[in-house]
Amino acid sequence: METIATWTASDGYRGLWRHFEPPGTHRADIIYLHGIQSHGGWYGSSCQRLAGLGYRVGFLDRRGSGLNFHHRGDAPSWQRLVADVFEFRQQFVGNPPRPCFLLAVSWGAKVAAAIAARWPWLFQGIILIGPGFFPQVAPPLATRLRILAARLLRPAKQFPIPLNDPELFTATAPAQAFLRDDALALRTATARLLVESVWLDRHLRGLARRLRLPTLLMLGEHDRIIHNGPTRRWVAGWNSPDVTLRVIPGGHHTLEFEADAQSWFSHLAAWLETRALHSG
Repeated sequence: METIATWTASDGYRGLWRHFEPPGTHRADIIYLHGIQSHGGWYGSSCQRLAGLGYRVGFLDRRGSGLNFHHRGDAPSWQRLVADVFEFRQQFVGNPPRPCFLLAVSWGAKVAAAIAARWPWLFQGIILIGPGFFPQVAPPLATRLRILAARLLRPAKQFPIPLNDPELFTATAPAQAFLRDDALALRTATARLLVESVWLDRHLRGLARRLRLPTLLMLGEHDRIIHNGPTRRWVAGWNSPDVTLRVIPGGHHTLEFEADAQSWFSHLAAWLETRALHSG
C-alpha cells in the first residue's frame, strides 16, 4: 500500500515522498528516483510489485517536482540534489540497516551516478532505467543561449522542458493520455536547474573509474529520448566488475508504461533477487 510521508533536508526544505511497505518479509530497501519531468505517480505499479516481493520502497519526489510545489521547477544546485538523496537515505533506512539499492530512471540516473561514485558503501547496487546521460532531445540553440543569459540575470526564470510530447515516452495509448493530463508533471524548469543539469553532465564524465557498484542497465529498444549506444558504452566503461545490460525488445523510454509489464520487470526482479541474497 502506498502512503505519502514528509522528510526534511538539512537546508530546511520539506519534501514529500511515497512509501511502499512490503506486506511480509522485508528483504531490502530501494530508493527510487524519477526523471526531469516525471514523479513518483508514474511508477506506482513497479513500486507495488517490488513491495510485493519484499522490498521496502521509498520514492523520493525531487524538490520542486511532483508532489513538491515549493520552488517549483527549481533547485539551488546539482550538489544539493545529490545531498537530498544522501540525507533521505539516512532517514529512510531502518536500524539495523538492511541492504539498500538505488533505482533511477531517465534524468534521475544522473543524480544516482553522482551519489554512487561519492558514497558507494551506502548501496549494494544501482539500477538505471533509460538513464539520461546522453539525451537525444534538447532545447534549440537560441533557447539554450536564453537559458544561459537568464542563469546570470534571472535564474528563477522558467523555460519549457522539451519533453511535452507523450509519444516520446511510450507507444501505449492509455499511458499517452495519462501523460497529457498529468497535473503533477513538470512542464517548465528554471534557468538555474537547467544549467545545473549541464554542470552535472560535466561532473559525471570524469567518474567512470569511481563507479564500482553492481549495476543493472535497462534500455528500451526504441527509446527516442536518450541515445542507447553512447549510454551502453559509457556504463560498460565503469570500474564495476558486475554490469548487466538488458535491452527490452520493442521498448520505449518509460518501461513502466509498456503494455507487457512483465517484459522488463522480470529482469529487474531477477537481478535484485541475486544481489539482495548475496548482500543480506
